[in-house]
Amino acid sequence: MKIAVIDYGMGNLRSVQKALQAVAPGVEVALARTPREVREADRIVFPGQGAMPDCMGALQRQEMHEAVAWAARERPFLGICVGLQMLFERSEEGGAAGLGLFAGEVVRFPRDGAFAPGQAHLKVPHMGWNRVENVREHPILPVQGSGERYYFVHSYYVAPRDDSLVLARTDYGVVFASAVAHDNLVAVQFHPEKSGRAGLALLERFVRWAP
Repeated sequence: MKIAVIDYGMGNLRSVQKALQAVAPGVEVALARTPREVREADRIVFPGQGAMPDCMGALQRQEMHEAVAWAARERPFLGICVGLQMLFERSEEGGAAGLGLFAGEVVRFPRDGAFAPGQAHLKVPHMGWNRVENVREHPILPVQGSGERYYFVHSYYVAPRDDSLVLARTDYGVVFASAVAHDNLVAVQFHPEKSGRAGLALLERFVRWAP
């Protein structure tokens, strides 16, 4: 088996690669910098970190966007952080267009951090550990693990138009979709590679997953 971590110059790729190597020591985990390397892999991990306009721009300059869209349809696929956000149509962040694989937008947490009258001000970006509550069963995020804590760093979150895509939700002043799943694809807003035991267990389930 060969797992490709898509390398378009954005995201903490080495941490993702090392975490995958830790849970699957007998598997080749390689950074994929060309469409051909993506297509030759058996499983795809699509990380992203930073501003979505910058990530989309880097992906397109490297001519990787079509390969990513293909992999999201044809291979076991895991999106991480901005790698989740780019699957949707558009982001409020710079008005950036995404890959458009799913209907919906990427929206910002309230700018002043006040999410509702009488609520304490919450810092944006949402940074740190928070609970992920499953809304349906899935091999990557089983219901028995609902409520597990994972590590987040983000100011924007996805708002799918199709609620059936949502796999898990998280409450940070607003309740948002922190994981989505469809067929061979799972994507999460949090960082499994930074989430200790729970994150490594998620990556191990992805390596074993047979959608």
